[in-house]
Amino acid sequence: MEIKNEYLSNLMERVIARDPEQAEYHQAVSEVLYSLTPVVEARPELISEGVMDCLVEPERLVKFRVPWEDDKGNFHVNRGYRVQFNSAIGPYKGGLRFHPSVNESIVKFLGFEQTFKNSLTGLPIGGGKGGSDFDPKGKSDAEVMRFCQSFMNELFKYIGPDTDVPAGDIGVGAREIGYLFGQYKRLRNEFTGVLTGKGLSYGGSLARTEATGYGLCYFADNFLRDAGKSFDGATVLISGSGNVALYACQKAQSMGAKVVAMSDSAGYVYDPDGINFELMRQLKEKERKRIKAYADAQPAATYHEGCRGIWTIPCDIALPCATQNEIDLESAKTLLKNGCYAVCEGSNMSSTADAIDALQGAGILFAPSKACNAGGVAVSALEMSQNSMRFFWSFEEVDNHLHQIMNDLYHNVVNAAEQYGMAGNLVAGANIAGFLKVADSMLAYGLV
Repeated sequence: MEIKNEYLSNLMERVIARDPEQAEYHQAVSEVLYSLTPVVEARPELISEGVMDCLVEPERLVKFRVPWEDDKGNFHVNRGYRVQFNSAIGPYKGGLRFHPSVNESIVKFLGFEQTFKNSLTGLPIGGGKGGSDFDPKGKSDAEVMRFCQSFMNELFKYIGPDTDVPAGDIGVGAREIGYLFGQYKRLRNEFTGVLTGKGLSYGGSLARTEATGYGLCYFADNFLRDAGKSFDGATVLISGSGNVALYACQKAQSMGAKVVAMSDSAGYVYDPDGINFELMRQLKEKERKRIKAYADAQPAATYHEGCRGIWTIPCDIALPCATQNEIDLESAKTLLKNGCYAVCEGSNMSSTADAIDALQGAGILFAPSKACNAGGVAVSALEMSQNSMRFFWSFEEVDNHLHQIMNDLYHNVVNAAEQYGMAGNLVAGANIAGFLKVADSMLAYGLV
C-alpha cells in the first residue's frame, strides 16, 4: 500500500533504512501510517511536535541472554526481549511469547500493535511486548521452570505493577506465568499484580482464559449484525487451537454457529458435524496433544497435513486465531472463491497486506486484530484492577465488563472511520481511534 502523505512516506523510508531486516515491523508500521494520512493532514501539529517520529520508535528495548540447564545437565542460551513501546496512557502492557520465531522485529511489531490495541480498550494501559526464541514444546516442567526463572532473573529489573505488566502469549500459559511470577516474588520480596494471566489461587481473574476468544466473537457479532448477518446458522473456520481459538469456538457455537475446522502448526481437522468443543478442550488444554488426536477420537472428523489448507474449506466466516500472516493472498482468494463473507482476525496481524487489499477490494466484511482480539488485554487490565483492590469479581461480572468494552470499542472504531472519510473501513478506523488517544496524551506531556 502506498502512503500518499509525503512526510509519512519519508518517515516509513527512514523506519526501513534504520532496521532493514525487520519485515514484520515494517508491515505493521506501514499499515498504520497509511491509515493516518487524513489525520495528520487535518492536524499538522502531530508532525511539527514530533509525535509521528516518536510513535515509530519504542521508548525502550531490552535484549538479554537467558542461560538454562536441561534435564540431562546440558547448558543452553536463548535470547530474551522486552520492548516497552509507549507509556503515554498507562504502564506498558503486553504478553510474553516463547517461540523459535521470536526476534527483535517480531516483538517490535507486536509492541507497536499492542499500543493501539490497548488504547482501543479505553483502559489506562500502554503498549509493550516481549518473549524469547525458547521453544517450550517437548520440554519437561522442570526445564520450563528453570528457563522461566532465568528469564525473570533479568526481566524483573524492568517491570512492576505501575511500570510494565507482562502477560502470556504464544508458548506462555498458566504454567509459565506461575514460574515467572514465583521468581519475581522471590527476587522482589513482594506480592504485587506484576503479571496477568495468573492462576486463580494467587491473584488471577476469572474469564481471563476465555477473554480473547469471547471478545473476538463479541466484536464480530456487532460487525455481522450491522451488515444484516449473524453467527446463527453460519459455517465457521477457526485456525489455531490455543486459548484464543478454543474459546472463540465455544462462544461462536453458543451464538448458533457451526465451527467445522480447527488447526495447529502441523495440520488441521475438518469435522462436518461441527467441532466437539469439550473433546477439543480436553485434548489441547489438559492432555496437550496435537490436533491430529481429535480426528483419532471423533469418527466423522478427518486430519489433513499443512495448517494453511484450512482456508480451502468452504465457509461463511473465517476467524484466524493462530499466528501472524497466516492468511496470504492465495488463501484470501480461496476464501473469496468459496463464498466467505467475513474475516475477523483473532491472531495478531493475521493477514498479509495484499490479502487485506484483496478481501476489502472484494467488499467482504474484514475486521483487524488490534480491534477484534483486544478482549484478552482488556481482561488483563481488569485483573490489574482487581489486584489493586485486593478483590475479585465473578465470572459473570468480568464477562459483562468484557462484553461492554468490546461493544464500545466496535462503535468507536466505526465512528473514527466515518469521521475521517473512510466509512466501513475498520482497519483504518481501528488505527485512527487507537492512535488519537495516544497522540493527544503525548502532546499533553510537552516534548515527546
